[in-house]
Amino acid sequence: MPPSPARTRQLRMVAASGLLGTAVEFYDFLVYGTVAALVFGELFFPGADPAVGTIAAFGTFAAGYVARPLGGILFGHFGDRLGRKSMLLLTMGLMGAASFLIGLLPTYDTIGVWAPVLLITLRVVQGIAIGGEWGGATLMVVEHAGERRRGLWSSFTQMGAPLGSLLSSVVVTFVVAMPRDQFAAWGWRVPFLLSVVLLGVGLFVRLKVVESPLFAEVKKDRAESRMPILDVLRKPRPVLLACCVGIGAFTAQSLLTSYLIAYATGIGYARPQVLTALTVSASVALVVLPCASILSDRVGRRPVVLAGALASAALAFPVMALVDSKSPGLLILAVVLGHGIAQSTMYGPLGALLSEMFGTKVRYTGASLGYQGATLIGAGFSPMIAGSLVAGSGTSTPVSLLLCGGAAITAVTVLFVRETSRQSLAEPTASSDAPHTEEITA
Repeated sequence: MPPSPARTRQLRMVAASGLLGTAVEFYDFLVYGTVAALVFGELFFPGADPAVGTIAAFGTFAAGYVARPLGGILFGHFGDRLGRKSMLLLTMGLMGAASFLIGLLPTYDTIGVWAPVLLITLRVVQGIAIGGEWGGATLMVVEHAGERRRGLWSSFTQMGAPLGSLLSSVVVTFVVAMPRDQFAAWGWRVPFLLSVVLLGVGLFVRLKVVESPLFAEVKKDRAESRMPILDVLRKPRPVLLACCVGIGAFTAQSLLTSYLIAYATGIGYARPQVLTALTVSASVALVVLPCASILSDRVGRRPVVLAGALASAALAFPVMALVDSKSPGLLILAVVLGHGIAQSTMYGPLGALLSEMFGTKVRYTGASLGYQGATLIGAGFSPMIAGSLVAGSGTSTPVSLLLCGGAAITAVTVLFVRETSRQSLAEPTASSDAPHTEEITA
């Protein structure tokens, strides 16, 4: 039976909320990574060797990722106890406020060591906010959607990442066109301050959506989990699998966006050339993500994620060879292949897959913890590790090996994850903390 027009309108509103809200969150988060690669080393960690300053700047980048699982636990708890919508409004507000304040921060020359301390503090607040954002935004869409098109509808939330990246790249492209001294003096602040405008748009849309119908049923029956995190950790296998299956996508995302800016400019590319490559890649990802998600509705989540992981591993060395060519055209090709296509194929079905692995009572906590654990392992430390290894070896080989390693973890984990694309979220087994996974012999 087709959904009613009212339900269809609400589903579209929820999907738009997920897309715009996540785009705002990722814009704020990725602007930080971009600006950190370009100027934070000299502004907040002066006096260090340039390579050391870059590594220190990416250390603050990692701090945000370390905080993300904490945000997943915190907002997951209240999202499973009180509701999805209220947590989404709170996470967006925190993210926007932290980004705006980063844009106002005095630098090391003004307040000394307090500058990096405040920077790391606000970065942690960003991490906590985005740690709770993804789970709530994705669940709102998945729990509103019908059983046959969850991949398609959840892809709108997934598309928030490249859309946020696209917005951040466009804004940063304009400000880096300034003379170097003006960019270092005040231009870097503009992308952070503009987040207030995006925040207003996102909050306006989110205020119009209604609570998840599946959670509303749980709330009506007073069947909420008292301690969702304990229920999830009591049977940890699903959350461990959820974490590992996403590592490849986040390793590729981090290395081929934030870290690539520092690496490529370090070997001679102009900053606008690198940002152009990222803009083109994000545009391609906006097409590949929904296509991969729609395909996962037809053939299953596992085959699509596996295909993306294998492609990422196969392209790891060719992609970095293209980057090392120092040709702007080949740089664009490299980022499109590695990030726009391979990474997006892995990433697209993750929203539906991770949501389907947990029951309604603990879905916010379980999916958030798995997802944010994957970001911490796959993306949080990858730029810092890559920067250290590349500085020591003088080649891009460590980057390729990290890409291969992340993709391999995802590919192996897929073999142990049960296909969930036909799983009804309203079934009794989907309303408990029972894992929807089974061990499969390769």
